[in-house]
Amino acid sequence: MTTLSDVIEIQKTSNVLQAPAIPGDTTDVQNDTIDVSATSSTLSVGLYNSTTSSTVYAYVTGLALDNNSAVYLLQSDGSTAYYPANPTGTGQPLQANCAILLGAPGATTNVTIPYLAGARIWFCVGNTLTFLLNQGDTGPGLVEPAVNNTSDPNYNYSWDFCELTFNSSQVYANITYVDFVCLPIALTLTNSSGTTQHVGGLPANGLDNVCNGLIAQNTTDGAGWDQLVVTKNGSYLRALAPTNGIALDSTLFQDYWTDYVNSCWSQYISTPLVIDTQASWGKVSGLTSNDRTQITFSGVGSISKPSATDIFGANSGAFAPQATNTAELLNIGARIDAALNRSTLLSDANQPDGEVVSTFYTNAVTNHYSRITHAANVDGRGYTFPYDDVTGGGVDQSGFVSDPSPTNLLVTVGGGNAYAKREDIEQKFVQPARKMKRSVQWVEDVKVAPQNETRDLEMGEHPKLLAEISPAPTPTPKISLPPFVERFITPYVSKLQASLFYTQRLRPLLDFINQFLVSFLSLSLRAVLSRIFLVAFFFVFYFLGILPHEAKGQSQRRILEAAVAASNGNGTIVIQGS
Repeated sequence: MTTLSDVIEIQKTSNVLQAPAIPGDTTDVQNDTIDVSATSSTLSVGLYNSTTSSTVYAYVTGLALDNNSAVYLLQSDGSTAYYPANPTGTGQPLQANCAILLGAPGATTNVTIPYLAGARIWFCVGNTLTFLLNQGDTGPGLVEPAVNNTSDPNYNYSWDFCELTFNSSQVYANITYVDFVCLPIALTLTNSSGTTQHVGGLPANGLDNVCNGLIAQNTTDGAGWDQLVVTKNGSYLRALAPTNGIALDSTLFQDYWTDYVNSCWSQYISTPLVIDTQASWGKVSGLTSNDRTQITFSGVGSISKPSATDIFGANSGAFAPQATNTAELLNIGARIDAALNRSTLLSDANQPDGEVVSTFYTNAVTNHYSRITHAANVDGRGYTFPYDDVTGGGVDQSGFVSDPSPTNLLVTVGGGNAYAKREDIEQKFVQPARKMKRSVQWVEDVKVAPQNETRDLEMGEHPKLLAEISPAPTPTPKISLPPFVERFITPYVSKLQASLFYTQRLRPLLDFINQFLVSFLSLSLRAVLSRIFLVAFFFVFYFLGILPHEAKGQSQRRILEAAVAASNGNGTIVIQGS
């Protein structure tokens, strides 16, 4: 534990934050320079409660850059710093109240923070979080909540966080799903010129969308994606990232990537893999070794075949720091790892290569957790694996905001997407569904003017990511089953739908019943009642003998025709006469 970068990396892997041995280290997580000699400054942060709960707590933790990078927590008043003393043992409680109670739904609570590195803004709905202190060599170690430890006192609570670095050069904040998905968090950064940047995050039902997507994917490939879903009392609590799923079950995804990685390494036996380091090293080329275990970059080093743990976590095995050319090989490894997670390494020998986002995750073997989580976000952005910020110049995927002259950071919890809830989408196909009265014949040359549809981003719809080009169909109501029931019956339903009995006999019958119900239920209540009344009117008069029985039913015809005419054309009855 020597530098700021080292302790922040340890925080990410062990959930313990501790001051570095060299507090003057000048490299932060974004590889920017930290000028700690500058005049101390602060940043106003608004915490907006967009949940439906009036019991939401926030916490701010980090390393105070203007106080020798000491462990820092913000106290409950939103302005007073708490620097915990180094305890004499482990698992010691905090000696200050650092739980910031947010206002009621729709309210913003303002707090003030100093320069911080490795900072996190935490939220917990319905409960306070437990932070503990361990004795350390350079000061106290702050034990933070963890989702991969079932004994953690916070394990059964609904909580989440965003990440933050604030120094004299800039503020950099991002939402993150690298560890798990739980609460929706959105960011809005305003600078001194009044310009804003925004990351939308998940909609209010984002966790449900992610969990349902993982369960559906597991039904398709049986790889174990459903094991990432954590429930409590029959409801979704969180969705674990694959790294944390593997931490709880080491057999999970054990051979998932094997065939794809073998194909990739075979691909570059004679065709060079070109990596754009996007740094001073420029572009470097590598070829697979004769034994097909490594891709070697001449004069730099080699990247071995990674395991599932290496690919999902990006900090072990093939992607761990190497003894020589450490920084350059980490850079190369980051781009290979991003291409593996996005399943573009086999299809493109240049990485990154200005890929279109819609080409990510298209292979059957891919990081489906990332695919599903990106698709669930209102703007498709947010870290879903450690190197999700690798880009070839295309759309940012990591979900960050950054500015050298910040004045306010608004952090929204709950999915309200406080700054930008709606967006105008110009449709390429602009003809809406045709709706005409039944009694009016359709005219095919009707002109339909182009229109802009207003799409509610809060519902998790983002056509930029999904390449959506036509108006969304009207949603149909669905019966929601408890997750455990759905998981139990899904395999049997799939087998039934694949059987000949279903396709040749049961399916046609169900289609007929469905069509009949659609036709019947499409009638208005007034039309249905008028038809019932007409039939009842006819039979009452006929069977009571009130209706005259002239030859060939002429009087019945006149009465019935008069009744139909009175219905103003809402129904049509044809009587066959002789």
